Amino acid sequence: MQAIDRGAAASLVGWWLEAGVDAAVSETPRDWLGRQKSLPEAVPATPPPTENPADLAAFQAWLATAAGLPMDRPGAIRVASHGPETAKVMLLSDLPAREDVADDKPIGGEAWALTNRMLAAIGIGTDEAYVASLSPFHAPGARFNGDLDACAGIARDHIRLARPERLILFGDAPAKALIGEPLARARGKVHRVEGIRTIATFHPRWLLQRPSDKALAWRDLLLLMSESD
Repeated sequence: MQAIDRGAAASLVGWWLEAGVDAAVSETPRDWLGRQKSLPEAVPATPPPTENPADLAAFQAWLATAAGLPMDRPGAIRVASHGPETAKVMLLSDLPAREDVADDKPIGGEAWALTNRMLAAIGIGTDEAYVASLSPFHAPGARFNGDLDACAGIARDHIRLARPERLILFGDAPAKALIGEPLARARGKVHRVEGIRTIATFHPRWLLQRPSDKALAWRDLLLLMSESD
């Protein structure tokens, strides 16, 4: 051990006194040479279980207020679904974009204008369509990553409670989540999701960037409205 003089010792004791250590011993012995036990890791709090919403209105209210939903990131903004129950068609969109959030819709801006024209071409008014997003949140640069399965489970409940006559999946993520195939393989076929006649096709945002794919999207819409598989 290194020897220290009286001044150094007084300085050391003074430092400990300023730190709040005013006794050399405590009421209970301490194993100074033993290994210090590590503190248990904090267990993240889990939200309390809630009953499954019984109807579409309760489900929409749950989506609008529930904490801990998948894709809920810092700075994320909730985007509400809209449209009538038992609609002629339900549109399930890929992640909302900035312009969608600006309009407070799952699909907004020019993409929504194109969606209106697509629906009109198959004889469906926008007031006859129910529009939702695979994720109820928008966040800049967001990706589904490990949240896709959780979003798929919520989407299936959404479809079951909305009870549409037909379903359109807009984009690659909804196709992967609900059909189990990427859009490139899911297109051109009729699927069944929660018993609903379903097709997957390009998101209107994509069609605005690649107008040449509108002919392929038109074939998908015709397949949706036909009675054959």
